[in-house]
Amino acid sequence: MNTKPKRKPAESTVRTGKKNVHGSTQRFMPIAEIRNDTVLLKNGGLRAVLKVDPLNFNLKSETEQQGIIAGYEGFVNTLTFPVQIVVRSTKVNIDPYMEQTRAQAERQTNPLLKAQTEAYASFVEKIVDVAEIMQKRFYVVVPLDDLPIKSSLRPGLLTQFFSWVGVDDTSAKAAARYRSFPDKSTQLKDRVQQVQASLHNVGLNSNRLTTQELIELYYQIFNPKTSQEQKIGNNEMEAAKMTL
Repeated sequence: MNTKPKRKPAESTVRTGKKNVHGSTQRFMPIAEIRNDTVLLKNGGLRAVLKVDPLNFNLKSETEQQGIIAGYEGFVNTLTFPVQIVVRSTKVNIDPYMEQTRAQAERQTNPLLKAQTEAYASFVEKIVDVAEIMQKRFYVVVPLDDLPIKSSLRPGLLTQFFSWVGVDDTSAKAAARYRSFPDKSTQLKDRVQQVQASLHNVGLNSNRLTTQELIELYYQIFNPKTSQEQKIGNNEMEAAKMTL
């Protein structure tokens, strides 16, 4: 009978440090913080986001369509700074409506009406899942960046990317943002008012997103799947203000 003891597997001599996945990923986010209805970037830039109400162009008369096109041309030609137009398509979230419908079914005293209400809720859920009904939202991002330093050497694409992202955020950068924020915020506000006035001339109503709305928007953008299943609460909202 073989009574030799079993050998222990050799331990690895490679040291593995603890990895903070969320921390390392967050380093590459260009956003430093969100406050006062403004997105502050790590490189010192500011961003304001306008939500624009849609306009049904096809239902307008030919004269109205020409007026809208001319107004949009004037809006583009009068801009002295770049803007970003974002069209965001997301799946329709019917969870609040479904909760309300099922709660109404629970309050039904008539068994037949209760069964019909529950069947209606299930039918709507299946229709949305099969049809994949999408909802479009329109945004205009108004930027304010520091003037770039002129140089005879043109940086490469990768260098430009990392200089814009600003991987590491330091206390010195945060202090500089804090000192320059009042003056920059005023300049950004003037730009926002100019864009809103131009959009109003086209016939488009717009509203500047608040701090809470900005946090929810970027939470949905960076967490598309999680945001559908888990809504951001008040505690997470306060934490996001400190960590973004």
